Amino acid sequence: KGIKPVLIRTGDYFIPLAARREAARRKHNADLFVSIHADAFDNRKARGASVFALSRSGATSTLARVLAEKENQSDAIGGVNINNADEMVASVIYDLAMEGSMEHSIKVGSIVLREMGGVTHLHKKHLEQAGFAVLKSPDIPSILVETGFISNPTEERNLRSTDHQVKLSRAIGRGIITYFDQHPPPGTYFAALKEQRDALKHRIASGETLSGIAQRYRVDLASLMQHNRLSNTDVIRVGQVLLIPNT
Repeated sequence: KGIKPVLIRTGDYFIPLAARREAARRKHNADLFVSIHADAFDNRKARGASVFALSRSGATSTLARVLAEKENQSDAIGGVNINNADEMVASVIYDLAMEGSMEHSIKVGSIVLREMGGVTHLHKKHLEQAGFAVLKSPDIPSILVETGFISNPTEERNLRSTDHQVKLSRAIGRGIITYFDQHPPPGTYFAALKEQRDALKHRIASGETLSGIAQRYRVDLASLMQHNRLSNTDVIRVGQVLLIPNT
């Protein structure tokens, strides 16, 4: 609830990188941009999923630099030449906005990477940064997800598997929901939930459990217990008032 996912494209056709992020910004007024890929490399042993945020000072690894160069050149591969002169001028104006966007890109990217690490091998256990053109939205947190290497025979089989695709999708989804819970965009359902939690008290009704209450308010069970100074042996009572922690 509170999330509306939108595909930038619905078929097998090419969209220039700048057009992808502009569709997110102008057409859909998005709060988050996620670019999802299956990677390839000339070394068939290369493996693992990665998550990238934008870097303005250079890539954090050789692979990040190579990937960024390859993705940024894909406009030419798609047969479209884009004049970047206006973007370069605009980037000066966008500097301040970009800083905030990058900060939140790193936050959501780190959460998504952690979730993906629970279902697949990671190429690196930390978020990477590179100059991906598709991530250069000045006002939308943006991440690029590499789900694995199709050039690696084992990972190719995994990426063809519906079961593996579902696990990856759910992991990415959990990361996004966690990010919105912690950093809700103003005026959204998640912002309203957070406002409720900030000053919320819950009176326990018959049949309710601590785990159910934690799930209802999207808070961690351990945090709920700690906030109310409850131990594993404490019994909750009908009519008892719980304080909902601000998470």
